[in-house]
Amino acid sequence: MTDAEHFSIAYGEMHLDYAVVRRARKTLEIAVEPDTSVVVAAPLDSTPDAIAAKVRKRAAWIIRQQRFFAQFMPRLPARQYVAGETHRYLGRQYRLKVVPHVQQIVKMTRGYIVVQTHHPLSTEVTKDLVEAWYRQKAQAKFIERIDANLPRFPDGDARRPKGLIVRHMKQRWGSMSPGARLMLNRRLIEAPLDAIDYVITHELCHVTEANHGRAFYDLLAKVMPDWERRKLRLERAMA
Repeated sequence: MTDAEHFSIAYGEMHLDYAVVRRARKTLEIAVEPDTSVVVAAPLDSTPDAIAAKVRKRAAWIIRQQRFFAQFMPRLPARQYVAGETHRYLGRQYRLKVVPHVQQIVKMTRGYIVVQTHHPLSTEVTKDLVEAWYRQKAQAKFIERIDANLPRFPDGDARRPKGLIVRHMKQRWGSMSPGARLMLNRRLIEAPLDAIDYVITHELCHVTEANHGRAFYDLLAKVMPDWERRKLRLERAMA
């Protein structure tokens, strides 16, 4: 958000930080993003004092929204990368098995994620191998699911991301850049498939609807009528 102005107001004992993005529009819109940040889309001639007054008026609602989103932020569990530990893939749980082997490879078999390694006693080596395996699986599966979800939109081909980045993110499951580059949280590969589809479809809506305003949710509901059920499943599965 390179063209945003950043402000803060006092509300009781709290401070509310918010970003202002000026647009050629007649009304002011306040949105709380899933990472709990506050974005105000304001007319070009709005004064900082007038915007602050609107934010203060909606402060109680903003705080409620922030608390709602905060409880569903991705929470990375502490992993030890030792044999017997539980790891998830596409909504199912698998036990970690670490075995000495001349090859360094990770594979799934019969309810296990099996790590073959030269250094079976090194949790750091196991971690690196497992994470590389997850990233490889995520890259392939996310591309597959992008292709599967584009037909939801009448202009699906025009929404195809110009690039896909898979990385760990602390506060988001995904984001779509203004240049239509899609970023997805590596941990999303642990979620059920319908939850992955929800996140991807959510981000594809952002190609034309930058903020979480009414137009965004109207579009999301049109192309994925059961998005709320999918979102709830994601939040429960990954909490």
